[in-house]
Amino acid sequence: MTTPGTPSQPPPSRRIAEALRAEIESGQLSPGDKLMSERALAERYGTARNTAREAIRILAEQGLVTAKHGRGVFVREPQRLFRFGSDRYSSKNRETGLTPFRLEARRQGKTARIEVVSIEVETPPKDIAERLHVPADEASVVHRENHYFADDEPVQIVSTYLRWDEAEGTLLMQPKSGPHGIYGRLEELGHVMRRVRDEISARMPTPHEAAVLDLLPGVPVLEVLHTSLDQDGTPFEVSRYVHRADQTGLLYELPVE
Repeated sequence: MTTPGTPSQPPPSRRIAEALRAEIESGQLSPGDKLMSERALAERYGTARNTAREAIRILAEQGLVTAKHGRGVFVREPQRLFRFGSDRYSSKNRETGLTPFRLEARRQGKTARIEVVSIEVETPPKDIAERLHVPADEASVVHRENHYFADDEPVQIVSTYLRWDEAEGTLLMQPKSGPHGIYGRLEELGHVMRRVRDEISARMPTPHEAAVLDLLPGVPVLEVLHTSLDQDGTPFEVSRYVHRADQTGLLYELPVE
């Protein structure tokens, strides 16, 4: 029985997880090292095997270990973050001929792949309608959903919304939208990007997002709701980026006025 004012002891599974976490953080267990089996861990700490199994589950949820079927549980390699920020739409980067994601993947020595999952005319979600200044009660937008991969590992989901009355009959309705991607086509329509607004939040993924991004249990996502504004201050494109939080960082360098 716990005496009032005395901190309660964590359960055995969490104590084992904390001990293993300390070994990982100190380097005693290195990336790629195989953990002891559940049976060996149970013997080492004097617990039941299911307690050791729960400790491993805790470490997996924390992103520290990964199970490989038929081989065991291994300490995860540290992930280099994909960093996206204020320069991703710069003219300097666009001159490379690569999209921001392809450019970032190349910087990391990885092969980028983008799947255009769907292009649909839709009634927009309320937050999209508000930012794009379109009706929220009719099919007023084109929704392009893309899935992004680096070395075949899913990294982010991007849902881009454009005005249907502008996109109709253009390459914006095609998977391959031509040189410089959709922003090249939007410039041809008179929208030159001059300012962006990014609204950033962290949350747990929906079941669909967790499946597409192949997320470990307990890993959150970063959501960036991006609005592009043109030379007249008119919003002409809104994209919802859903990033794996364990592989993505956001980097912004802004002037202080």
